[in-house]
Amino acid sequence: MDVEYEKKYHRLEEDHWWFRGRRDILLQLVDKLNIKTDAAVLEIGCSGGALMAQLKKKGFTDIKGIDTSQVAVELAGERGIENVWVMDGARPDFNDNSFELLIASDVLEHIKDHEAALREWHRVLKPGGRLIIFVPAYQFLWSAHDVANHHFRRYNMKALTRLVQDAGFTIQRRSFWNAGLFPVTLLVRFIQNKFYRRSKPADNLKAVNQTLNKALFNLLKTENRLLKQINFPLGVSLFVVCSKEGGCRQAGRLGV
Repeated sequence: MDVEYEKKYHRLEEDHWWFRGRRDILLQLVDKLNIKTDAAVLEIGCSGGALMAQLKKKGFTDIKGIDTSQVAVELAGERGIENVWVMDGARPDFNDNSFELLIASDVLEHIKDHEAALREWHRVLKPGGRLIIFVPAYQFLWSAHDVANHHFRRYNMKALTRLVQDAGFTIQRRSFWNAGLFPVTLLVRFIQNKFYRRSKPADNLKAVNQTLNKALFNLLKTENRLLKQINFPLGVSLFVVCSKEGGCRQAGRLGV
């Protein structure tokens, strides 16, 4: 992550509508799994620890986080988040069968060898443990934003499903996310790619005024409530909830 972009990212990650909406759906998915609060949890790509802080508020007592950024890890420490280390998410330096829950939100697209990373995640997960993955959707949405963020790819549901299954995971649920803004995002990306292809890569992470920020968060929050009952057929992002075989209890239904 570029230095200036990382500064902006950390400045916005606690209150920006997109980050808040993503944390909201992640917490909802964790609740659905009915995992004990003393379970060992690892967030891969924890940034400044905002999600870890919310998990702690929900009563989780054994939460660890890793990130490739020293700045992010130091920020997490300043926010009172413990057990956070600088570490490559593709090669987590933990023993086999260490965790009951792994969360990797918008991490996999940053890893060149994502097959090897998933095998490592499978290794450190306990039998019966769960993995939640979020990634950006659809290669046709590729833009300068992905370049600025050092993404290697975007994903479709079929490719991500095959990828996690090949690594040994069993998928319990899958869905797209951020469906309401998909048409707007598609239009913006088309315009950017059509007319600004030669411009210097620029990210789409922008601060917005308080009223718009609240409205966009409420839109995502409403979608997140709908996701308690249905799965979305399209969206700007997609997620899978999967398990490592070993006698775990099924959580929810398989989404399509």
